Amino acid sequence: MYNVWENVLAEIEQQISPANFSTWFKDTNLISTDGGHIIIGVKNSFYIKQLRTRFIDLITNSLTKNGVTINDIDFEVQQTTKSKVRPREVTAASDLIKTKVSFKKSQTDNNGLNSKYTLDTFVVGSNNDLAVSAAKSIIDAPGTRYNPFFLYGGPGLGKTHLVQAIGNELLKRNPEYKILYTPISHFYSDFIDAIQNGKGKEFNRKFEKLDCLIIDDFQFIVGKEKSQEEFFNIFNDLYQLNKQIIVTSDRLPSQIKSVDERLASRLTWAGAFDLQLPKFEDKCAILRAKAELMGAEIEPEAIEYIAENVNTNIRDLEGEFSTILLMSEVRGLTPLELINNGSANINKTTKLHPISSKQVVEKVAKYYQLSVAELKSKSRVSNIKTARQVAMFILSKELSMSTTKIATEVGVKDHSTVMHGISKIEKDLKLNFTLRDQVEAIKEKIYG
Repeated sequence: MYNVWENVLAEIEQQISPANFSTWFKDTNLISTDGGHIIIGVKNSFYIKQLRTRFIDLITNSLTKNGVTINDIDFEVQQTTKSKVRPREVTAASDLIKTKVSFKKSQTDNNGLNSKYTLDTFVVGSNNDLAVSAAKSIIDAPGTRYNPFFLYGGPGLGKTHLVQAIGNELLKRNPEYKILYTPISHFYSDFIDAIQNGKGKEFNRKFEKLDCLIIDDFQFIVGKEKSQEEFFNIFNDLYQLNKQIIVTSDRLPSQIKSVDERLASRLTWAGAFDLQLPKFEDKCAILRAKAELMGAEIEPEAIEYIAENVNTNIRDLEGEFSTILLMSEVRGLTPLELINNGSANINKTTKLHPISSKQVVEKVAKYYQLSVAELKSKSRVSNIKTARQVAMFILSKELSMSTTKIATEVGVKDHSTVMHGISKIEKDLKLNFTLRDQVEAIKEKIYG
């Protein structure tokens, strides 16, 4: 039973932010699965409310994928002095306080979709408006203009939410519509199982009848040549029949090593849409929508504080938001009171300590194996120029320095050169994932 729950937790951890996982799942355990009656142990009743309203579909789907039969799910609040709660059969009854909350298993018709992902709960901002516009066109006329629909962007930016929202909306409009959502890892594991068991034809038939196929995390197709070939054939068959194909990835197909050129080309026939990091205003809008959805009260100043300090992705943003709400509940203080008294320490995703412009320039130069003098020189050598522009970008985004001051710090003659450098890096970050990794690595060294 422990192995089952460990597998479930491992799968859940891949789908939510580290802060959310640590807050809501780290101290849970699976007590019993007898007769399809699932009992999960939690720390207190507040956890029950959050797991019920926010994560029940995720828990149900993960248990099902790990072979657990589910009729209903209960939670038990546990009080024990032991570091780990033992399974029910060896735990004394006096160690447990039981609070039951039952949920019937959601019906998904094995299409893989999570009903909580809808367009109504997807906050539209300047970082994703084009992708959302394309998604709405697909819902209105699947299999036509944006087919295939290729969506890419870094982790935690809402790719899974958006593509599942498309699937859910298509089903809402036509309940007979046949849709399958599957991560690429499940696709190739199912394919391997089918081949090993002599059921290759059955595997193909599963896709032949689809009206819409949604493949998530396509980047993990790397090294799976037979699976690529099978997906290529399925893709062609569905496309010829004008069936909607939707694929997500953390980068463009052409930037994924060992992906067949024909397949990479086909995936972007209708263009590629990216989800970018949200700007401050977008983050505030996301948190306001999250608070409304949860029925949580949080001051505007607290929302702005979180938005200002979380600079990674939406998943981490929501994770920190949830953590502060939990602390607020436990300590009996408002979120803003927690922030003002210094109790709300934003996780490692934020600026943990003040930094100087000198430190930024030094860290960038060291990362690119240059001296500060070389970075500030007039050299146009490619790696030196890139390092100089990265320094400009970080000084602007992290320290909010004026372009005139940045020019002085990096040794260029005027602010227009700085503006060009910052713009160049911003543009390149959308498509150059090596550069994106480099910038994130430098920021970690700066704040580490």
